[in-house]
Amino acid sequence: MIKLTTPLSNSDIESLHIGDEVLFTGTIFTARDAAHSRLVNHIKKGEALPFNPHNAIIYYVGPTPPKPHQALGSAGPTSSYRMDPYAPLLMEQGIKVMIGKGDRSEMFKQELLKNKAVYLSAIGGTGALLSKTIKKATLIAYPELGPEGIYQLEVEDFPAIVTYDSHGGDLFITGQKQFQR
Repeated sequence: MIKLTTPLSNSDIESLHIGDEVLFTGTIFTARDAAHSRLVNHIKKGEALPFNPHNAIIYYVGPTPPKPHQALGSAGPTSSYRMDPYAPLLMEQGIKVMIGKGDRSEMFKQELLKNKAVYLSAIGGTGALLSKTIKKATLIAYPELGPEGIYQLEVEDFPAIVTYDSHGGDLFITGQKQFQR
């Protein structure tokens, strides 16, 4: 288990390899499709993003409202492929770590290599458990999108598994080969 505290350095990111189990502590940001579209529009217009993208971690999630004494409700990952069209431009702005579920396009994997970035998987179906790692949640952009707005999360030991690393490793391919007869 690798414990990392944000902000991450380039060497932190490049030290990750497929299959590594990571626990993140610090700040991560949430964003789904609609928020990604808006972020890309800001970039194309030369406008500032609502957070510093340098080595930022984006978690693809649309959380549920919190119950009493919770920072956020269920916070399970959403399917990541929908963010593929937006990811290259966001990586060029400095976003180096993305967390979601499911595999990604070949174009996305090539952009990861180019930008020395990584993609990690959170386990689908564990949203209630993942929410326990969230200590604080602040809506920082696009409140009209409801749970799909951008939240700044303060997390402690948020678990994820490196799925694509910055060296070209692909856990989906490696994992399938490992179990083929």
